[in-house]
Amino acid sequence: MPQNPIIAYGRWIAETPKVWPEAAVESARRAFMDIIAVSIPGAAEPVTRRVFETLAPWGAGPSTAIGLGASLAPPWASLVNGTAAHALDFDDNFDPAKAHASAVLVPAILAVGEAEGATGGDCIDAYIAGLQILGRVGQGLNPVHRNRGWHATATIGAVGAAAACARLLKLDTEKAASAISMATSMAGGFMSQFGTMTKPLHAGLAAKAGVMAARFARAGVDAGRDTLDGPNAMNRLMVGPDYEQLRDSLTHVEHGQNLRFETEAIGEPLLILSSGLKVKRFPNCGSAHRAMDGVLELKKAHAFTADQVEAVQVFAPVTHLNNLMHVNPQDGLQAKFSLEYGVAVALVTGNATLTDFTDEAVGRPEIRDYFTLIHRRPVDKAEGEFATEVEITLKDGQVLKTAVPMPVGSLAAPFTPAQYWTKLEGCAAGLIAPEALEKLRVSLAELPELSSVSPITEPIKGPFLA
Repeated sequence: MPQNPIIAYGRWIAETPKVWPEAAVESARRAFMDIIAVSIPGAAEPVTRRVFETLAPWGAGPSTAIGLGASLAPPWASLVNGTAAHALDFDDNFDPAKAHASAVLVPAILAVGEAEGATGGDCIDAYIAGLQILGRVGQGLNPVHRNRGWHATATIGAVGAAAACARLLKLDTEKAASAISMATSMAGGFMSQFGTMTKPLHAGLAAKAGVMAARFARAGVDAGRDTLDGPNAMNRLMVGPDYEQLRDSLTHVEHGQNLRFETEAIGEPLLILSSGLKVKRFPNCGSAHRAMDGVLELKKAHAFTADQVEAVQVFAPVTHLNNLMHVNPQDGLQAKFSLEYGVAVALVTGNATLTDFTDEAVGRPEIRDYFTLIHRRPVDKAEGEFATEVEITLKDGQVLKTAVPMPVGSLAAPFTPAQYWTKLEGCAAGLIAPEALEKLRVSLAELPELSSVSPITEPIKGPFLA
């Protein structure tokens, strides 16, 4: 008989030895580097500043609010930094949960780590363990949870953050289980918020939920044991009353998403290695990346220019196109969730950078003129069943085609170490002084060996230059 997942996950968090493969430690280190990179410009975004201005009077504390020249109580710092990490949609994706995992986990871990005097190795350990539980919960709820409109970064992310913080606080089995359970009561967020400031706020709220759930559990606040699987649990309430029928009729499983909570072999395989993280090449919704990669691949192979293009057909899974709901985006936030805008930018500029997703950039006629040439062709298959196909017809009659099964930044085409550093430098440009950036670079390289996280947080405390 399957174990109760709340109890099983609490025990795994409390009792699993702090011994991980070197590849897992390195992957976690790179996740910290990537999230800190994108949080630097994210801290300057209006949504982050408005969140900070709201929270700052509620209580100072030991945890850094990135780029804002202030330290806050851990829940507020994690909320601000989680919002910053997700503000530009430049943060990684994690397929088992269909969530932006690191934008939730890293801010929560850093906030608690600063408050508790944790080592860099402690933070890496908490990340790996938290990501594993985040993935296992995601596999028990998805694909239906995400497909029915829940923003998994907000919902599943809260539970994963609680697991990570419970690990960092070294909670015993009962208290770790309470933290994980309690986080389900703080989990919420709809995909109808995509293209608004509330979407990145979801990551901050999930990070805060994890911090608070673990702290409450440490203080002895208990929680139910039937909140993941049961009549009134997350699976029946946030998948649907047809949960069992859906679970038992699954014929195709991707990313381990089988609507069952794995409780026997929780740590095998280790998801940070078997699934990995999708690090973002472009600062927009990852559902557009395979199409944008395809455009750039064809441009490189055939050396054509945008003005030679007659039409672009994008055949993509319907779930990807549903995420890209803004056909005619009016501002930078909407543009991040627009297939037409992302493909047009790649076609015209040969890249897509942070400067392409400002409100001013979205109005450029030299980009918008291509929207009508870009045609969506939804395919009713899962992303693992169907590689995004890009077909470009040139004005001279040539038809160029390619298929992209996985984007650049995934396990199939991972970032090189140089690409991580280049992304950090690009994100920090004009915001952090060169000497502070160099200190940050050295500290990030040495993160697993650091005696505290202050060498990471000090160079990014701010206030930034712009």
